[in-house]
Amino acid sequence: MLRYREKLGLLPPRFSGVHRQYSDLDLRAVALGLSLEQRYDIGPSELAFALRVLAEPETRLRIQDLGERIGRLTAQPARALDFEQQKALRLLRRNPPYGGRK
Repeated sequence: MLRYREKLGLLPPRFSGVHRQYSDLDLRAVALGLSLEQRYDIGPSELAFALRVLAEPETRLRIQDLGERIGRLTAQPARALDFEQQKALRLLRRNPPYGGRK
């Protein structure tokens, strides 16, 4: 079980090339992970993916985009403002003010 959790990234990193001796810190990390899994009724791989989303900005953005598209998340205010700004610019390009003359 500990090696599986280590492979998923649910233990503090170890020095490469060194046989792992599980420390008290490792065991506390495992205990915290187990409590989160029980509390939220998830498995270790789901917890590892949640950590990946938090650690990798590109992954977080892709998951956020999906959440917004399916209605589970609301668009960030800055993104909504960008959308409105782009929409206004498109309208101005189609219908320039004053008939397009300076």
